[in-house]
Amino acid sequence: MGRNGCLPCRPAPRRRCCSTIRGFPPHTYQLTWPAPGDPPLAARASELLNGAGFEIRADATRGFDHGVFVPLKVALPEADIPTVQLSLREDLDSEAHLAAGRALAPLRDEGVLIIGSGNTYHNMGKMMRAMRGGPDGPVNGGDFDRWLTGAVTHEDPGARRAMLAAWDRAPGARDANPREEHLIPLHVVAGAALADRGEKTLEDHVLGAVESAFRFG
Repeated sequence: MGRNGCLPCRPAPRRRCCSTIRGFPPHTYQLTWPAPGDPPLAARASELLNGAGFEIRADATRGFDHGVFVPLKVALPEADIPTVQLSLREDLDSEAHLAAGRALAPLRDEGVLIIGSGNTYHNMGKMMRAMRGGPDGPVNGGDFDRWLTGAVTHEDPGARRAMLAAWDRAPGARDANPREEHLIPLHVVAGAALADRGEKTLEDHVLGAVESAFRFG
């Protein structure tokens, strides 16, 4: 994440993977996904974001985060697609990330696929306790998922923006996301969608929690 409202951009990382998660089997930390970077695309994204008033900091020292290489290793195991990683602002401001997405919207017409990687439910403490039969009871997240689905698929883009900007007032919001770094990538993608209506493409259950995926355009 970027400090002081800065958005870190990784145009061509020297280290191919960087995992910040702990407690997984040793072999998972040996995974690689050596996709090439794309400095011209990074420069274009930086130009668009700077034009919208965002501060951008290029960082080639950090590898792809697990939020990038894990899903893309499954989807594109050949790692042959040029990839630029844009991290979140440290303040995790929902309005700012919607605005960042709007700034990046022209990339969609330039052949760029914009992916927001995260989780719609990410209360890992509760999920782990539930798996071990702890006192919190079963994990659900259904209330928040229903609200989020309604927000993302809303036919009025203005209403969608307003709902996502105030996501933390939704039913079950802080149960689903005690800290929102896994949700806010969705805001960037929703911002980049402009008037395009979202579509729910996946609903799954992980350790009892509802997890969903969405697509625009």
